[in-house]
Amino acid sequence: MNYFPEKDPIWEKTTPEAAGFDPTLLKEATDFALASETDWSHDVVTSLLKKMAETPPYNEIIGPIKERGGPNGIILRGGRIVAEWGDTYRVDMTFSASKSYLSVCAGLAHDKGLIPDLHAPVKDLVDDGGFEPPHNHKITWQHLLQQTSEWEGTLFGKPDWIDRNRDVTIKGPQTQKGTSRELQEPGTYFEYNDVRVNRAALALLRVWRRPLPEVLREHIMDPIGASDTWEWHGYRNSYITIEGRKMQSVSGGGHWGGGLFISSRDHARFGYLLLRRGNWNGKQLLSKDWIKQATTPCESNPEYGYMFWLNTGRTLSPSVPESSFFARGAGSHVVWIDPDHDLVAVFRWVLKEKIDELCSKILRATR
Repeated sequence: MNYFPEKDPIWEKTTPEAAGFDPTLLKEATDFALASETDWSHDVVTSLLKKMAETPPYNEIIGPIKERGGPNGIILRGGRIVAEWGDTYRVDMTFSASKSYLSVCAGLAHDKGLIPDLHAPVKDLVDDGGFEPPHNHKITWQHLLQQTSEWEGTLFGKPDWIDRNRDVTIKGPQTQKGTSRELQEPGTYFEYNDVRVNRAALALLRVWRRPLPEVLREHIMDPIGASDTWEWHGYRNSYITIEGRKMQSVSGGGHWGGGLFISSRDHARFGYLLLRRGNWNGKQLLSKDWIKQATTPCESNPEYGYMFWLNTGRTLSPSVPESSFFARGAGSHVVWIDPDHDLVAVFRWVLKEKIDELCSKILRATR
């Protein structure tokens, strides 16, 4: 029988044996996680400036930044806590894992009829000058969510070209990022671009007409019993006014500061809601249809859906089932949802190249 925890911090724990794990092998997995700490500096700004390889003034941090904590994580099976390591209550930046929360805000808007057609041009609902001819008017909601929009422009002082030619698969510095590239037709080319993701967040704010953190809290985080410690930030210059109310447009990552600041425990509740296909203890908070769409491979990048990472062909993480999907952010921050094993795992501040091996060790511990 599926278990759903009450309001944080109440959460039932179970033994590895009762959850179908070999306790010795599971301990090896959690020890491996602790021993695989990221190479990011505790001073996050230092690592951001180095790894993003941007020149002034485009590298300016314009949102809040928090010094990082240590590696930590949590494993759920059937909704119960099977293992924890590190400080899972600590609120940390989560970088691009924020994008998956943005996807859920889009899903809520679609479920409620605020965005009836994901294949319709964004300009039909958002008339703020950001989706005008001769190029941006072709962009649809699906293009924004799949990061295939090729949106062109400057938003909150950051030009879209600063993230052109960005390659999130490489380990070293982004030497090609920010170099010249001819734009393609919207919907035909995948590119991981934080300016365009922030443009998607602003478009959703226009549609909801209320801050996205309010939307997320009311419709998702409070109903799943999340803590009151998480925060979702934008930039000091990302405020707009709607119907006389000043609101901040949030960012989809921590590239220039901001994004979601959240604990591993709250991440785990979010992941468990997705594992249960949007249903929390009998109440459908997010439609099954949205989760299906969000985890459908993009034609331009089969490893990507609607701001979720996918394991199509088991190319992203060869050691886990193809049905697995992830929220992932630099650092590394991972929410792994594995329907085949009724499993949710959250990893924080783990070396990127160790993620698949960590997943493999966890699965090796299952009986």
